[in-house]
Amino acid sequence: MTEFTGADLRANMKEQALIEEGLALAEWDQLTGMPVAAGDFRAELVSYLSSKYFQVATGTEAAELVAYFKEHRDLLTDDEQKLFDRYVTDYEEVAAIPEDEYTAFGKLSSAGQDAWTKAREADDYQLYAPTLKELIATKKRFISYWRKDEATPYDVLLNQFEPGLTVAKLDGVFETLKNGIMALQHDLQTQGTEPENDFLSREIPVELQRQYVWDAAQRLGYDANKGRLDDTIHPFMQDLNRDDARITTRWAANDFQMAVLGIYHEAGHGLFAQNVAPKWDYTPFNKGIAMSIHESQSLFNEVMIGRSKDFWSHEYPILQKALDGRLDDIDFEHFYKGWMLTKPTLIRTEADPITYPLHIIIRYEIEKAIFNDDYNVDDLEELWNSKYEEYLGIRPDNAVDGILQDIHWASGDFGYFPSYALGHLYAAQLYHAMHKDFDVEALLAEGNIKPIFDWRREHVWQYGASKTPAEVLEDATGETLNPQYWLDLQRARYSDVYDLNA
Repeated sequence: MTEFTGADLRANMKEQALIEEGLALAEWDQLTGMPVAAGDFRAELVSYLSSKYFQVATGTEAAELVAYFKEHRDLLTDDEQKLFDRYVTDYEEVAAIPEDEYTAFGKLSSAGQDAWTKAREADDYQLYAPTLKELIATKKRFISYWRKDEATPYDVLLNQFEPGLTVAKLDGVFETLKNGIMALQHDLQTQGTEPENDFLSREIPVELQRQYVWDAAQRLGYDANKGRLDDTIHPFMQDLNRDDARITTRWAANDFQMAVLGIYHEAGHGLFAQNVAPKWDYTPFNKGIAMSIHESQSLFNEVMIGRSKDFWSHEYPILQKALDGRLDDIDFEHFYKGWMLTKPTLIRTEADPITYPLHIIIRYEIEKAIFNDDYNVDDLEELWNSKYEEYLGIRPDNAVDGILQDIHWASGDFGYFPSYALGHLYAAQLYHAMHKDFDVEALLAEGNIKPIFDWRREHVWQYGASKTPAEVLEDATGETLNPQYWLDLQRARYSDVYDLNA
């Protein structure tokens, strides 16, 4: 048997990470500036890089590293042992798939994004449905390779984004959330005073919005020297490494809130990516962070900070100045209450904090139907529309505002959506725990982000994926997941906005 050192293990990880960086750059370019006609060539590039990744991740050297360090674990440092455990998990997941199928899936996911973009342009789900069928069929086949003792096929996918997550656990969490949301909505509708927010639809030149959100991201701690801001259809953050975390958004002249909250959100992802400890460079602990923890940090920016009255008491004059006086006639109380208005919306990324989890529950139930009940892909649009009517009381009248609004399925990312809801819950629990160390509201009212930034780096960011979500949460807060912190925070904020306590 060939002898290896920890340096050999890290070298193989680095080679994988460099290929992943190339794939990430190709995907970022595809979604921000690739010529429309270049889709087929880009799919070939992604297929080629996917094949190279597969060969490195499952080749002879990888297999020998796994075998050797299973017998000689004591030769590794404590950090290397944790890395090796993750390496084995990733190796077994990729190696379970035949190489030709793995490579074909990389090409298919690139084609899926292209088909999704064209279907959105034509507002026609059926242009996208055939590729979606292929993606779903491929994922079902992969599940058959991966499945061990998981209770349902969908559990296999959930576990890839959130270790240990199951349908049984999520059903309980989502039932608690749904009941709490419904109760709060009932009180707001029957006892509250709905604020006015027409000012949010005022025409604000995109260039003014762009300058404000770029400056605001940096005030929240995002390092502009390690990132950039670009336009896209569906906002995202793409990190190539901790010195290159790119954020994107979309714009509407008559909806500046969309870009503001969108960039607060994506900058939160960027903060995480830019602040992982250097010792995890080129390892799975830098790139393989559980989505719920990543989302907790984007949602910390967007909701814990971006929906805070104390934060806006300091930030609102800055916004007024940045928008060249276009909000000067709106006083702070009027602004904040309008900013917080809750109402059903068709678009997930534009939803307010109260209704947002309902968007996730809809997607969760549809994904369960796809993978556990073999729901017909041709009928998904009607299922989507019906669930929006059931949960939010509104029904999409076009595909762009309905089933074509998210890119996740086009990329093959099934099982991702629940991470958003868990991210909300984690963010609220972390926000609550932070109060044990300092007066968060007072700092926000002063515009003093640094102690909050430092706390998040110390308790969350530096670890990357070296801890499980449960470990991050329990170590930082002293508790396991408790949805009540989120429900209590929303009730407190919205009781103030809607004058429930008047």
